[in-house]
Amino acid sequence: MKWKQLIWLLRYYLQFIPFTLNTLLCGIAAYAGYKILYQPLPKDGVAPFRPFIILMGKVVFWFLICLVLLSVLSAIATWLHYLWLKRNKNYKLQVSFTTETRNGKKNKLFMNALVEGIRRPILGFVKGKLFYDNHMMTDEFTLLSNKLKEKSMWRAAITGRSRMELPDIKEYELKGGFLYFEDMLHICKLAVTQPISGHFYQPPVLEEDDDKEVYPKKTESMDIRVDQLHRIEGEYLNYKDFESGDDVRRIVWKVYAKSRDLVVRTPEMYEPYASHLYFYASFNSVMKPQWATEGFYKEMLNYYKNYVWTVYDSLAKKEWALRYISDQDFNIPEQLSDAEKASRIISNSDWTKDASLNQYFNAKHGTVLCISSLTDIEELRTLLDKCDSSTVIYFIKLSGVFRHFAAWTLLKRVIFLPPKDRLNKLRARWTFAPLRIQINKREKEIEALLNSSNVNKAIL
Repeated sequence: MKWKQLIWLLRYYLQFIPFTLNTLLCGIAAYAGYKILYQPLPKDGVAPFRPFIILMGKVVFWFLICLVLLSVLSAIATWLHYLWLKRNKNYKLQVSFTTETRNGKKNKLFMNALVEGIRRPILGFVKGKLFYDNHMMTDEFTLLSNKLKEKSMWRAAITGRSRMELPDIKEYELKGGFLYFEDMLHICKLAVTQPISGHFYQPPVLEEDDDKEVYPKKTESMDIRVDQLHRIEGEYLNYKDFESGDDVRRIVWKVYAKSRDLVVRTPEMYEPYASHLYFYASFNSVMKPQWATEGFYKEMLNYYKNYVWTVYDSLAKKEWALRYISDQDFNIPEQLSDAEKASRIISNSDWTKDASLNQYFNAKHGTVLCISSLTDIEELRTLLDKCDSSTVIYFIKLSGVFRHFAAWTLLKRVIFLPPKDRLNKLRARWTFAPLRIQINKREKEIEALLNSSNVNKAIL
């Protein structure tokens, strides 16, 4: 058995132990209080009010003991009641996930939990925890709200809502969960397993953006007129059969010599109409095998996804109809909106070597392209020769995810409130990592290529 599996099994079965650290602390406190209150009084030299104060202390002590015992017993009772409900009525934890906008940032993931027929312990709590993917656990969440029966004052279920903050922007698979019944002081923690399955995904969030002026190139309707004429497919690209009235000078004699069919070239045309903005985001990567074991690679992917979503969101606010073209195939529910589909596709995308940049990006239809520091430089050089000033390329520098804070800001955070940041260790390793030198070198080369080209660029 692998070491990680052993640790997970230990964490899993520890959930069934009803005692916590608070059990030990409260036991020590109760023992100390009892020894203080019930120690023998000296026979002489006792202050007049000391017996009264000790009597009041004993009243308070036993009142607290009874209150805590009531809460513990009610936690046991509600736990047994729920075990009966689970066995006879199949009541279980139900969860759903929603994405919302909070504090100006889109795509915050929230979890809604519900359990029918359940009762809370007196002065206690009902909490939950989910397992997902390879034996990972979420933080505990509390079910604090009530759901009333329709047209009634009686409670039908208890509910909870919490913000989910998971490590990676991707789709997760639920493997199960736990419900916990706890007393007021968390002395006992009684667990019940929950058969939960399904999938949910952590969506990307918005970052700072460099908004660019863009114009669509693809015409699917004649409803919108643009300021810039754009070329549509024509000469040297498409042929059609010769018809009466066609210019004989456009007959393709080479085709006639081979097939004896008269065809003419369709002339190039420039039209002032365009309806759709095609947005491409390449996840093509030149990853080397030794990079895959580094934690940097995964964080770069999360960082890139956030900025791809940010660019998409800024483009979606413009007047054009937006089409996101993915370089990977996914099964996405049809009932989702275009933005929801794009968000899910971006979340599920991974670094890939299958779709080369030149095969993926259509310079004739595509207006906006996102590339990363892992983009193949030779592929990019070839692509830039096909693009003009109407193409907007967003270059997302992946080294930015490990950017250190300024010295004064860092000093203030150390003195006053150290940030809760899971990237702190990676930032320290990044400073001395050989990968940092290679990524910085690639970013300078890509930036120099973009500066020497005619495309409209933005560096994020």
